[in-house]
Amino acid sequence: MQREKIVVLDFGSQYAHLIAKRFRMLGYYSEIALPSAPLSTFEEAKGIVFSGGPASVYEENVPEFNEEILSLSVPILGLCYGHQLMAKNYGGKVGKADVGEFGIAHLEKTDAGKTSPLFTGISDVTQVWMSHQDAVLELGKGFEVIGKTKDCAFAAVQNLELKRWSLQCHCEVKDTPEGNRIFENFANICGMEKNWDEDAVLNHILESIKVDAKDKNVLLFLSGGVDSTVAFALLNKALGQERVLGLHIDNGFMRKNESKNVAEAYRSHGFTNFIVEDASKSFLKAISGLTDPQKKRMAVGEHFITVRNEVVSRQKLDEDKWMLAQGTLYPDIIESGGTKNSHVIKTHHNRVDGIQALIAKGLIIEPLKDLYKDEVRRIGKKLGLEDDLVMRHPFPGPGLSINVLCSDGKENEKDKEEFVLAQKELESIELDMFCDNCSQNLERYVLPVRSVGVQGDFRTYRFPAVLNFGDEGEGFSHLPKKWEKLEEASSRITNSATYLNRTIIRLYQKPGLKESEMKKIEGYCDKRRLDQTREADNIMLTALHKSGWYDRIFQHLTINLPYAGSQEHCSIVLRPLCSEDVMTARFAWLPQEDLKAIVKEISKLDYVDAIFYDLSNKPPATFGWE
Repeated sequence: MQREKIVVLDFGSQYAHLIAKRFRMLGYYSEIALPSAPLSTFEEAKGIVFSGGPASVYEENVPEFNEEILSLSVPILGLCYGHQLMAKNYGGKVGKADVGEFGIAHLEKTDAGKTSPLFTGISDVTQVWMSHQDAVLELGKGFEVIGKTKDCAFAAVQNLELKRWSLQCHCEVKDTPEGNRIFENFANICGMEKNWDEDAVLNHILESIKVDAKDKNVLLFLSGGVDSTVAFALLNKALGQERVLGLHIDNGFMRKNESKNVAEAYRSHGFTNFIVEDASKSFLKAISGLTDPQKKRMAVGEHFITVRNEVVSRQKLDEDKWMLAQGTLYPDIIESGGTKNSHVIKTHHNRVDGIQALIAKGLIIEPLKDLYKDEVRRIGKKLGLEDDLVMRHPFPGPGLSINVLCSDGKENEKDKEEFVLAQKELESIELDMFCDNCSQNLERYVLPVRSVGVQGDFRTYRFPAVLNFGDEGEGFSHLPKKWEKLEEASSRITNSATYLNRTIIRLYQKPGLKESEMKKIEGYCDKRRLDQTREADNIMLTALHKSGWYDRIFQHLTINLPYAGSQEHCSIVLRPLCSEDVMTARFAWLPQEDLKAIVKEISKLDYVDAIFYDLSNKPPATFGWE
């Protein structure tokens, strides 16, 4: 069916499909296309958006771009990489910025910006989200500046004659609060009529399931999380319960009592077509001794296929009559490097080799593969699912296994060298935002563990910076009263550093245990460390439910670090996040008295040597540490 549309060109950005989603949420049908697409792709297009991307426009290996697209008379909006690409193609200059911007910035309209149709109804100074190291250094021919930030002189530009606009910021994320208004303005410039709604999305998914399944039955992995639950409900509605079988695998990586609670929730909703398989011992064996995060994820993903095959055999299911379904979302695909121009941020368990082979054979159904988490929740509610199923925090298939960081306890020369450089970097960064008392007591250091981050659409694997504001007695550290000051310090550190991608604050260290005695230790993802994580995680989640904060944050992760004063102990990082779209997030500003009470409870666990709170947004850090 032909319909008017806005086409988003995917240059490999973490945000490309989020742009398309934003237009759809506003009621405008949008599609994704490659930047090399022929002009025939744009026959029904009323406008085009160039997404961001991880490349630099002046490098050799950049996404292939069909420059004839610029000859089209339809309005074009460039964002981030698209902003720089437009400048380059119209005779401007792009290069490394004196100061990169990662996180929140403030865009100020110029005089031309105050009359620009793109900025109709936009505040004269508006918050935006930045994620770039390159910048436009000279304007393209015929372009004028309509907005700037403190560190970016050409943050927004336009050429009214050519109907071209471009912005260095990301309008598609929640942390650009007026981004939807900018997109609405662009749609109006394009002359688009509203032609997309949730009913159309739901009907499209249900019809696609019927087409993809043909006459086969469907087996679905049920983690108990939002994605697999909504996928399960969609499959049941499209095909009927008799053609669908849910398989919940207790892989040993579940939260405390998670499998029991999941089964009870499904039964209470009326689902009877699911089984629970305890495969915890075999999963633990599959990842035994692994320290590399990617290998661990892949081992978990591949073992799901092994267990699936064993269950199919035991249930005497005819393989010729059954397909496999997954609750994969689009962020999972693009973070796995699943689109042509995207880079791998993490290897998702739904994209390991065994799954890819089934996809190639047409034996996988993924009803949610074009959706984002908030869209999935709305679809779930539309299907009649209760809040306790659709509003639960995300819980990925690998579960707590990706929250337990692993180490052989050894340091190679590269680690040693970069750790020293990270320490020097941290010491050189001025942190002048705190009161005199906090500044006087501030201690800063680097943890000798690495965690994954995403900066400028690339994956980074760097060290966390630690802030400690002095001892308040019994091992508990002082917590500055203003979260905004801590966020400012966190952003300044990660924006200024090459070897740091997170900032955390120490809230507790076991009394009598000196910092010099804390070290990176040998530790693997085994039942002992998983049980340690479960107990600390349960304390945190129970407190969040009790205070009402569980429903106010998007997801909490309890991270177990192999960093302690003795071999059987660990450090715990608390990581609650607020997000709308998964692609960006801000650390949660919990009530400080509640947080202190939680830390006090976790400190009673005799194996916990230190407790930290993650002050990092996404970007530069990802949700989890692996």
